[in-house]
Amino acid sequence: MPIYEYACEACHEKFDHLVRSMSGSNTDAVKCPKCDSPKTTRALSLVAVGGSSESASPASASGLGGCCPCGKTPGSCSR
Repeated sequence: MPIYEYACEACHEKFDHLVRSMSGSNTDAVKCPKCDSPKTTRALSLVAVGGSSESASPASASGLGGCCPCGKTPGSCSR
């Protein structure tokens, strides 16, 4: 069962909601827990990956950014 992030259009509250069915047939509006408004939209959830500086890649350790050893962003080189 996935947990989705929602944003309320009425009060701008951001909240998580557990979806009990993964099928697209769930047409029930998700209500805001703060103001009880049904005017909510599913928000883009970003995933962060943490790590220690000891396990940093050569590119991030050198300050070049990205995760690829060439220093570019992933997918922008042939590696």
